[in-house]
Amino acid sequence: MDATPRPARLAVGVISAGRVGSVLGAALSRAGHVVSAVSAVSRESLRRAEELLPDTPVLPPPEVAASADLVLLAVPDDELPGLVRGLVATGSLRPGQIVVHTSGAQGVAVLAPAAAAGALCVALHPVMTFTGRAEDVQRMTACSVGVTAADGDEVAWNVGEALVVEMSAEPVRVPEAARPLYHAALAHGSNHLMTLVADCADLLREAGVANAERVLGPLLSAALDNVLRHGDRALTGPVARGDAGTVAKHLEVLGEHDALPAYRVLARRTAARAQAAGLLKPGPASDVRSTLED
Repeated sequence: MDATPRPARLAVGVISAGRVGSVLGAALSRAGHVVSAVSAVSRESLRRAEELLPDTPVLPPPEVAASADLVLLAVPDDELPGLVRGLVATGSLRPGQIVVHTSGAQGVAVLAPAAAAGALCVALHPVMTFTGRAEDVQRMTACSVGVTAADGDEVAWNVGEALVVEMSAEPVRVPEAARPLYHAALAHGSNHLMTLVADCADLLREAGVANAERVLGPLLSAALDNVLRHGDRALTGPVARGDAGTVAKHLEVLGEHDALPAYRVLARRTAARAQAAGLLKPGPASDVRSTLED
C-alpha cells in the first residue's frame, strides 16, 4: 500500500499559463485540487488558460499567489528570482503556503525569500517537452519529475513527491547540488537530439530521399530503445566496427556541410565509448581517430 502522505485538497495559483504551467495546473485539477487563479498576458497564454483551466479567474501574479495554498511558478528561468522577490515584497506569500517552481536548471535556493516568509518550498521539473495542449496532461502519466527540496526537510520532499504521484507521474529525487548537472544532461540529450535528427533529415533530403522523417522514424526509434535497454553494448555502425574507410567517405561527402563538425565530435565520442565497452579494439580505434582528425 502506498504510504506517501498526500496533500489535502488545495487551492492552486498558477503563475503563469505557459506551456508548462497550464498543463501542470490541469493535472493538479484532475487530481482533485482547485485552480483558484491564473496569470496570463500573451494571447497564447490566455488561450491556454481558457482551454486547459476553464472558468479560472485571470489575475495579476500577486493576486494569484495571495489566493492560493499552492503557488505554482512556471516562468522562464531568468524571470524566476525577480518574481519570487516581488511576491515576497508585495506580501503575496504567507507562512504555510506551498511554493513550487518548474525550472529544470534551478533548485530550491532560488525560493529562499519565500522560505524566509514561511512557505514550504519545492522544485518540480517534469522531464518532458510541452506543447501546451490537452494531450500533454495525459503524457504526464508516462514521465518522471525531478523533485528538489532543502536538505533535511523531509516534509518538503514528501509533499513534492506526493504532488507528483497525484499527477500520475514518477518522482525522482535530485539533490540541490546536482541540479545543474541533472539539467545539463537532459538538455544535452533532448535538445541536441532534436538538432541531430533535423540535420539527418536535411542530409537525406539533400540526397534526394523523399519523406525523410518517415525513413528515419523506425531507425531512430529502434536505436533509442536499444541504447536505453542495453547502453553502449547497443552501438552499431562504421565507427563501432572500426571501419575507417567508410568513415573517410562520410567525411568526404559531408564536405563543407554544417553537420560535419558535429559528425566529427560525435564519431570521436562513439569510438571512445565503443572501445571502453570492448566493442572496438585499440588498432581499429586508432585508425578511426586518425581518420577523424581535422
